[in-house]
Amino acid sequence: MNAALWNLIAANIAFVGSHFIMSHPLRGPMVKALGAGGFQGAYTIVSFATLAWVYFAFIAAPSADLPGSGQAGWIIATILTLPAMILLAGSFVGNPALPTPMAEAQTRAEPQGALRVTRHPMMWGIGLWAISHMVLFWSTRTMVTALAMGVLALVGAKFQDAKKEALMGAAWAEWESKTSYWPRWGKLFSVGAVPLIAGTVLWLAGSWLHLWRAGIPAGVWQWLG
Repeated sequence: MNAALWNLIAANIAFVGSHFIMSHPLRGPMVKALGAGGFQGAYTIVSFATLAWVYFAFIAAPSADLPGSGQAGWIIATILTLPAMILLAGSFVGNPALPTPMAEAQTRAEPQGALRVTRHPMMWGIGLWAISHMVLFWSTRTMVTALAMGVLALVGAKFQDAKKEALMGAAWAEWESKTSYWPRWGKLFSVGAVPLIAGTVLWLAGSWLHLWRAGIPAGVWQWLG
């Protein structure tokens, strides 16, 4: 493994590790030392700095150095990214996991839209996106980065539950009783018109932009182009 890949691994560890550490064991001490605004500022700076490191390390690492999984991989990846985008699109509506002053009131309401599938639609959207890229088995740099993002999303969602339980107590416990960490896939296509349409648009547009950004036709454009 060459130096560029080791640099990419280090960047991903820094990005994921700093998120976990600042969101959980260091959150309390940092808020106490810096105040809520100072903590948010420090968190943002570290997040963007480590993400930039990931980006530039990814660009510098070798591409297309694995054999790929062929058409079967593209079919699986294309199928996986549709629910990923539907969940992502629906994650911004009525979601008490997001930083909002309405969070406690939202936990008292009945889950709607993508939240009927899982209480972590954004995290599962990112997780499915990560898995779809790993399935392609296209490059080591993609495998490393997708694995890191998948761990950040899906392990991070479990950590987020623990944090919300501590911060919100009975309100979050009630929300957990009405929702599921694991997706209830049977409810995916009953999330409502807005997440379905917006998610499908994201699915088509994102895979179309893949050709412009990465030079590789992705999604349905593999067969329509």
